[in-house]
Amino acid sequence: MERRLAAILAADVAGYSRLMGTDEEGTLAQLKGHRQALVDPKIEEHRGRIVKTTGDGMLVEFASVVDAVRCAVDVQRSMVERNARVSVDKRIEFRVGINLGDIIIDDDDIYGDGVNVAARLEGIAEPGGICISRQAHDHLLEKLSFTCEKLGLRNLKNIAKPVEVYSVNFDSISGTQEVKYCRASDGVRLAYATIGQGPPLVKTANWMNHLEYDWESPIWHHLLEGLARNYTLTRYDARGNGLSDWDVDEVSLEAWVGDLETVVDAVGIDRFPLFGASQGCAISIAYAARHPERLSHLILYGGFALGGNKRSPGEHEKRKAMGTLMRLGWGMDDPAFRQLFTSQFIPEATKEQADYFNDLQRKTTSPECAARYFEVVGNLDVRELLPQVQVPTLVLHVRDDLLCPIDAGRQVAAGIPGARFIALPGRNHLFLKHEPASARFFEEINLFLSK
Repeated sequence: MERRLAAILAADVAGYSRLMGTDEEGTLAQLKGHRQALVDPKIEEHRGRIVKTTGDGMLVEFASVVDAVRCAVDVQRSMVERNARVSVDKRIEFRVGINLGDIIIDDDDIYGDGVNVAARLEGIAEPGGICISRQAHDHLLEKLSFTCEKLGLRNLKNIAKPVEVYSVNFDSISGTQEVKYCRASDGVRLAYATIGQGPPLVKTANWMNHLEYDWESPIWHHLLEGLARNYTLTRYDARGNGLSDWDVDEVSLEAWVGDLETVVDAVGIDRFPLFGASQGCAISIAYAARHPERLSHLILYGGFALGGNKRSPGEHEKRKAMGTLMRLGWGMDDPAFRQLFTSQFIPEATKEQADYFNDLQRKTTSPECAARYFEVVGNLDVRELLPQVQVPTLVLHVRDDLLCPIDAGRQVAAGIPGARFIALPGRNHLFLKHEPASARFFEEINLFLSK
């Protein structure tokens, strides 16, 4: 049998079964059109050979990794344009994996670990994304204009050894946001920014936001970029946080709702979907009850209606101790205290992610602001407002969330008329980029907002 070194590209359609279940003929027609007008011509242009196709998937061989990645990037960039006028729930988005490895040729087919790794990389790529192995990455150095993000060692199904994985960054929208300022009714200066293209989507501020650092953060960036991919995302830093004023007289639910009102009026949005995360959910619920005419949809992730101080005596005592430690240890160079909070927020973080989050906490707010904020959040109670929410609502919560128990999310969904509840897999309060929860999160949100 013949062997050779080759670049292997594996691709499939994200959510293909769902698309087929919704519209079989339309999906097949779309896929055929993309293949004929874009995918096959690009493969030929970059000197690739289609080895085989399998329904929504394909396997392609290239003599050069550079050609393989250029082909994938060209296709993914063009698919963004081709999908621009297609509703989110009907879009075809490819996932691509590329590996450089030894392959076995048998007639017109190819086999071996070089092929298997590419197929597994495709499986962990985001919709519209490209994942490559280290072997492929090392051959790209200084040959292409775009960059790659190191995702670390990954255990891939049926692959004997861990594979070092990179994500290809192309057409990133980072750096395009413009930070602006407005003033709340009590004179507090609030920082806000918009980014992305498409219909509006507003994110309510939550604990420890920073418009600039969050956008660069390995903890927040994937969530923010995902929300901005199909929408014009407006977000802001809460009073006492980030680029907004830290030295403020009032920290309360009423003040936070007023800040949200101030920002959306400053941006000039009349009607919009609202996304709240963590304690931002309580603020979003209060805003929805007060301004039902302004909202088209309400999305609540990882939130609660009743703060931790009021959920149980044990949790109250724990939070009281944490508040004292915040005043003493939040601003110290030694991140030991902040690591206590990090381990609850993202228990499955890598060391790099945990170190970044530890540092982000100190940069985002002062020890006094952090303690005040933490105390007010713990005493929140918006249970009486839940029945007043009259907009379509989607509630999502990580199943084994260590910071905010899933029962708190279920209580929110049960109290809002007609709300839908989705349990996501995982333990992290904020899911990380390549967790299974990430793909499900964006799939559910895009489907919800398309209705």
